[in-house]
Amino acid sequence: MFARFFPAEGKVFFDLFERHAGKTLEAARLLQTMLNNPVNLSDQARRIKAVEHEGDVITHRAVEMLHRTFVTPIDRGDIHRLISRLDDVLDLVDATSERVWLYGIDTADRDACDLAGTLVSAVSEVARVMVGLRDLKNRDALLQACMEINRYENEGDTLLRRAVARLFQDSKEPLMVIKWKDIYEFLENAIDRCEDVANVVEGVALEYS
Repeated sequence: MFARFFPAEGKVFFDLFERHAGKTLEAARLLQTMLNNPVNLSDQARRIKAVEHEGDVITHRAVEMLHRTFVTPIDRGDIHRLISRLDDVLDLVDATSERVWLYGIDTADRDACDLAGTLVSAVSEVARVMVGLRDLKNRDALLQACMEINRYENEGDTLLRRAVARLFQDSKEPLMVIKWKDIYEFLENAIDRCEDVANVVEGVALEYS
């Protein structure tokens, strides 16, 4: 709604948010595939790393634009927080894939796959929120999407507790316990960062609508 009142240069921020969210969703889906089918790990990790690098380029572009743009469509601090929180999610997706590769994980794990599924769902909502941020006429739908992200964050917490409990109960190999617990926690942290994005968007929606 408010975006049309600002110079075209300012509107570029919305394009960058959407592009970054799209890259994050692409990487999350690749990670989900990697955990469901842990073969050729170096190749799969390399693909995710390439997407993460593309996200970094978008982040740097947004920060550069922020320094060069006099009039911004939303608060400058919110722009910086949004692109930074989006980048946090993508960084954690990449870090998770690196651990799967470095740890030599060669079997699918139900709990990790469930967490990855929740992550993909949360990032899908983040991508939807970035589109809605461009036009705040339907504030209620935007806030509802933020609530859905919060719900996925709660789901991630539950899945993590279940995964760790099952891991300590069932695993007989201490090294595998360490490896899987680390992977679970990185996945859950990525879901948490999606909630951080939602919190910033919720504040913007309430302030500008």
